[in-house]
Amino acid sequence: MLDRFNGLAAEAAEEALLACCAAPAWAARVAASRPYVTEADLVVAGVSAFDELAWADLRPALAAHPRIGHRPDGDGAEASWSRREQAGVQGSVSELDEVNEAYERRFGHLFLIFASGKSAEEVLAAARGRLRNDEETERTVVRGELRKIVELRLERLAEAA
Repeated sequence: MLDRFNGLAAEAAEEALLACCAAPAWAARVAASRPYVTEADLVVAGVSAFDELAWADLRPALAAHPRIGHRPDGDGAEASWSRREQAGVQGSVSELDEVNEAYERRFGHLFLIFASGKSAEEVLAAARGRLRNDEETERTVVRGELRKIVELRLERLAEAA
């Protein structure tokens, strides 16, 4: 099933991976580690490479995500996956916008949460709670949330390959 992905040119493989995690160093490393024998091999390699990224390497990945509550337009894999992940986050956009703005002022990047299966109320509660974190704690939380998103998206990429 991974034959198509394994057979892509390096640039095309990196482009496909950037929909999972928009960190160029990560995408290059995962693409360079091909071929993958199983879907699980791809996911494990991708998560392992993610775990080795420095915070600075995660900045482009964070910037690529839409604000929670704002589902992106477009027909690319990343936009489609983001809309699917945020499907349950339908609530007061103004409340989400307020907490997003407060979070961005406090931490300097957008609020990121693994939103799959979460309601707007759950997301709001998490965001409000995380506003109390110090920067180091919040970076750890963000890394964990982004890791879950990357893992889910790698699974989707592997299924589609």
